[in-house]
Amino acid sequence: MTHSDRGAGVPGPRRPAGGDPVVLAVVGTDVHPFDRLTGWLSRWHGATAARLVVQYGHGRAPELPGATAFLDHGQLQTAMADASLVVSHGGPATITEARRNGHLPIVVPRDPAHGEHVDNHQQLFARRLGAAGLVHLCETEEELVTALDAGLADPDRFRLADDASASSARSAAVNRVGQIIEELVDTAPRRRRRWPW
Repeated sequence: MTHSDRGAGVPGPRRPAGGDPVVLAVVGTDVHPFDRLTGWLSRWHGATAARLVVQYGHGRAPELPGATAFLDHGQLQTAMADASLVVSHGGPATITEARRNGHLPIVVPRDPAHGEHVDNHQQLFARRLGAAGLVHLCETEEELVTALDAGLADPDRFRLADDASASSARSAAVNRVGQIIEELVDTAPRRRRRWPW
């Protein structure tokens, strides 16, 4: 199936010319480091032939050939189009972009207990999406390794279907993600605004 055959202009994941699968991991732009995830990926990468591209943000640079601190929007789109699998933090924008690019993202939410965020909203959000089948949730290193190995063994395991009805379902899923975000925002405890003076 060619790009133009896909519904709603959604590009599909493709295998790069070199033949080895590419795993893209995106931690987003939050100022908190997410070294726990990049450490898990580094350990897993040592035992696989897959090429790993890691956007590591404000954390320590992992000793991986495909590591970069940040990707601009165009670079992210290209990386997602080239990826066989996408691993994401629990950020709504990254999850939505992965789904738009034909991936069922493997999501590892940031955990405030490890200093990875200010609160647990990524955990709550990712768990809701996981329960709805909109992401593949991993909260432990073992779950992540199992998901990555399964995705490499079965290239279609974490791809969204290409047909027109699936395109409609994808649109509905993206809308549902937006509704979940709105519900979480509406039910979140209101923080008092602190004025600088």
